[in-house]
Amino acid sequence: MTSKKLNRTQNLFSVWAPSAERIDLLLQDGASNPRRIAMRVDANGWWHAGEPKPRHGDRYAFSIDGGPARPDPRSRRQPDGVHGFSEWVSHPALPPSGTEYRPPSLADGIIYELHVGTFTPGGTFDTAAEQVPYLRELGVTHVELMPVAAASGERGWGYDGVALFAVWEAYGGPEGLARFVDRCHAEGLAVILDVVYNHLGPEGNYLAEFGPYFTDSYRTPWGMAVNLDGPDCDEVRRFILDNALMWLDDYGIDALRIDAVHALHDESAIHILEELAMAADELSRRTGRRRLLIAESDLNDPRLISPRETGGYGLDAQWSDDFHHGLHVALTGETHGYYVGFRGVADLAKSLRDVFVHDGAYSPARRRRHGRPAGNSRGYRFLAYSQNHDQVGNRARGERLEHLAGIERAKVAAAFTLLAPFVPMLFQGEEWAASAPFQYFTDHGDPDLGRAVREGRRREFRSFGWKPEEVPDPQDRSTFERSVLDWDEQSRGSHADMLAWYRALIALRRTEPDLSGCDRETASVQCDPTKGWLHLRRGSIDITAAFADGPTEVHLGAAAREWTSLLSSQSAIDVTSTGVIFPGPGVVVTKRAGIVG
Repeated sequence: MTSKKLNRTQNLFSVWAPSAERIDLLLQDGASNPRRIAMRVDANGWWHAGEPKPRHGDRYAFSIDGGPARPDPRSRRQPDGVHGFSEWVSHPALPPSGTEYRPPSLADGIIYELHVGTFTPGGTFDTAAEQVPYLRELGVTHVELMPVAAASGERGWGYDGVALFAVWEAYGGPEGLARFVDRCHAEGLAVILDVVYNHLGPEGNYLAEFGPYFTDSYRTPWGMAVNLDGPDCDEVRRFILDNALMWLDDYGIDALRIDAVHALHDESAIHILEELAMAADELSRRTGRRRLLIAESDLNDPRLISPRETGGYGLDAQWSDDFHHGLHVALTGETHGYYVGFRGVADLAKSLRDVFVHDGAYSPARRRRHGRPAGNSRGYRFLAYSQNHDQVGNRARGERLEHLAGIERAKVAAAFTLLAPFVPMLFQGEEWAASAPFQYFTDHGDPDLGRAVREGRRREFRSFGWKPEEVPDPQDRSTFERSVLDWDEQSRGSHADMLAWYRALIALRRTEPDLSGCDRETASVQCDPTKGWLHLRRGSIDITAAFADGPTEVHLGAAAREWTSLLSSQSAIDVTSTGVIFPGPGVVVTKRAGIVG
């Protein structure tokens, strides 16, 4: 029996600690020292306190075998940080979470990824909610939040979460999240939440003291691997499943983006991802509202999104890094790191045709064959993006695409992201070419850990030629402050021009039937990597782009006959009866009047 069921039906303080000889509940009830109450264990390693019954607002912790106070692994709130006592949160204290809301389909979606702490100067759910009408008016359908589970300090990306059931107090706690979800639903927007199940952060991570939550059988780049298939893993898996259901059910969140699923090491007959998909499907059936699971994966494996009946995991969609990598190389010429082996225009064309560039072929970055063909997987199963938190923030200085490639090339990126036969995803501020970078920042209280993060970051970028002093210090508050969006610049100069461009592209996707949805079957691609141009056709719509610095002539012959220009990134682009003449990098969207070519 899990504590999720106990907390909801029997209203007991309980915790799983199968190897402990004694567990005491520490209850702060106004006395100078917390009251110590012995708990009783059942046959499954769950410890329960029959009395007193928990009340909303109770502060409590657990002592393992007489040791120090530790927060509840399933705590819903950590008001004093991840090292402090937990606070009991009763569900009636949370605002209603839009039970009558019906989310838009992913196939018709436009996703907007944001980081709560830097999206607005206020850095909270409530100040982010004030911008939800703007997102709706922009044309966004889904808002994706970077992780909000409680982590050390008051700022960070969220991937160092340690209290996975608690909501970060710096953002506004559980009530703030519930209000944000309600505001999004009231404006017709769905909410996607980024969750991390492959590791926990280094500071405030007390799970190993309670039970075998981790394993030495595998390793991850970020910390100990979670025990998904070793001895006593059933309750660890239940911990993850209950966490996912909490976000989806209690908070009314519409989808989860599951971080780095390739680091979920699981040799079980039923993989944890498949079990998560089964749980989400059951919740969808029970509530009558669809909940989705989206994977971040570098596996290039369509089995993630294939039906369980055919041996897949049954997830709903996955991120598509190959589209990003091909597009980024075509625009910037960068070929280091994970861009090694990507050929720019040629691989962008392949990703538009086949989704995966590495679909069983040799990957130079990995020095081995990688991936398998996407086959006939539908376009709405893949998210396309030219920027996201990883691709911006994992650079030494957190430069955005327009900082690297210029406004004209960034317009080309926007056109392919928003008009390709995939689900487009934008990263906060890219729609107005925000001047703020998105840098890597942390707020670890442990000075040794902070120093290790700082030095590790500098070592990481030394191989790229960066001097240590040129790499921003993640622990320095100014690194975080530089990353906060400046909303006032939207109306100025090139920022206003870029925002108008994004609005026009989104309107085009909405109004042109051949661009709406994610139909891969009607898409075709031509390109000339040597001359640096690419042509994408979706039904009656043609998207033609040039990537080179100098003039480029794209001759499409009869394919260009009888077309009209719908949108052009610059007025100097000349649309002729046989093709397009570009003065430099740019993109034009045209529509054919009849059956031509």
